[in-house]
Amino acid sequence: MKSARSMFASAAVLALLAPTAWAEDSTDPIIIPLHNWSSQIVMSHVVGDVLKSKGNAVEYVTTDSQAVYESVRLGDVSLELEVWEGAFGASFDAAVAKGGIHAAGAHNAVTREDWWYPMWTKEACPGLPDWKALNDCAALFATPETGEKGRFLGGPVDWLKHDAEKVDALGLNFAVVNAGSAAAIWAELGAAEKTKTPIVVFNWTPNFAEAVWPGEFVEFPKWEAGCNEDPAVGMFPDKTYDCGNPATGYLKIAAWDGMKDKWPAAYATISKVSLTNAQIAEMAKLVDIDGMEPEDAAKSWMDANPDVWNAWLN
Repeated sequence: MKSARSMFASAAVLALLAPTAWAEDSTDPIIIPLHNWSSQIVMSHVVGDVLKSKGNAVEYVTTDSQAVYESVRLGDVSLELEVWEGAFGASFDAAVAKGGIHAAGAHNAVTREDWWYPMWTKEACPGLPDWKALNDCAALFATPETGEKGRFLGGPVDWLKHDAEKVDALGLNFAVVNAGSAAAIWAELGAAEKTKTPIVVFNWTPNFAEAVWPGEFVEFPKWEAGCNEDPAVGMFPDKTYDCGNPATGYLKIAAWDGMKDKWPAAYATISKVSLTNAQIAEMAKLVDIDGMEPEDAAKSWMDANPDVWNAWLN
């Protein structure tokens, strides 16, 4: 029989060799925000379902896609799964500067967000994708709503793309009309396709749209750091926003600073979440093309990609 002393020593060695266990997650719900585009909603449900499978409580709240970073910073919501550089980078950076929020990870996806057109538009305006061709063809895009000016269908107002400032800076003979949601943009593209009506809209990648409507981004003057804030940077010395958006933007994941202490196991999971352009596009397609509800789309995506999300749990 082992002595009490030897048993104690063995236990001590085992304790030193054993991997450190995570502290137990709080039973309080992890709050995940939902916005107004499909990939973000589906992704949020995918990650929420993964966290629930490990015993976490999860709640969803619909939030403004700019104000959400202040909410994360204050801990009112726990994380944000799609921080697009072009649309939300400024709001995210401002919140980081105040403290309380940080980048908990990044997707493999490379993003681009800018003016875009389907290829039947280029057939009507062959000078595209050069941005200067837009004024030559402005009449093709005019509607009763915009009069003699061409119509640019922008994203929802809360995406803060500063398209009106770009129109002014570059002297474009266009009026900006904002869509109420991503779905409204797709509906207008579908309607324009039936009659091959020229149309230019706000679009982004990754999403499903390019597989449905082959097209191109308008090539504006190349983005330079500071061109949106400093008139001295960019094409015109007295204008801001005289450039396009970054052509190779990031897609990050943000988290409340307190999350890693309150829900350490859940935080370890979200820090491993990283998706490609194709994987994110498929999430959007399940809703925008296949007509699934986001919750069902999340389950369908998880059924088709078990290796992807299981890797987040290891």
